[in-house]
Amino acid sequence: MKRSFIGVIIVAWFSLGFTTPSENPGMVSFLREYLSIKYADKHFDSFVYIAVKKQKLYLIQGNEIASEYEVSTAKKGLGSQSGSYQTPTGLHKIAEKVGAEVESYGIIKQKVATGSIAEPVLMAKSTNEDLITSRVLHLSGLEEGINKGGEVDSYKRGIFIHGTHEEGLIGTPASKGCVRMRNEDVMELFEQIEVGTFVVILNN
Repeated sequence: MKRSFIGVIIVAWFSLGFTTPSENPGMVSFLREYLSIKYADKHFDSFVYIAVKKQKLYLIQGNEIASEYEVSTAKKGLGSQSGSYQTPTGLHKIAEKVGAEVESYGIIKQKVATGSIAEPVLMAKSTNEDLITSRVLHLSGLEEGINKGGEVDSYKRGIFIHGTHEEGLIGTPASKGCVRMRNEDVMELFEQIEVGTFVVILNN
């Protein structure tokens, strides 16, 4: 009964969008409790939390925020449908890490380095190009019918955490479904996580 009561509090906290871990250290504990209830068969020793409303990515290790970064999720909002250009929610894992030897701003296409270097755009404007740069973390959905399988499969959709040349847009929704990061940031994150790391994306 106590566990169910805590779960109600957590769900209410998230749905109202009161806070994120950086604004309330105790929220990490609430987040962990939420995950342990919703995904009771999983163990979250270290995981990535993407708070879409805040446009932030947090690497959580133990009960601490190891790293915090601004990101850019989809300009068209949240959704899992193939062709929607939206960012999927729910539980994912890092299925592949690509680009360990690629230099900063190096362009990656179809998970292969092209050898070309992108020109960074530091102003908050779109170039109408969706370049993938520096590093790729390919996400695989773990929730059948939500982000896994059929027309809602995050892996088949090519949902990545990746670097972008449009760094001036970081902090605002601007991608075509992926989670964009500054190049220095994604290179740093790449070194801190392993294939199999859980990634939870919530509308908070």
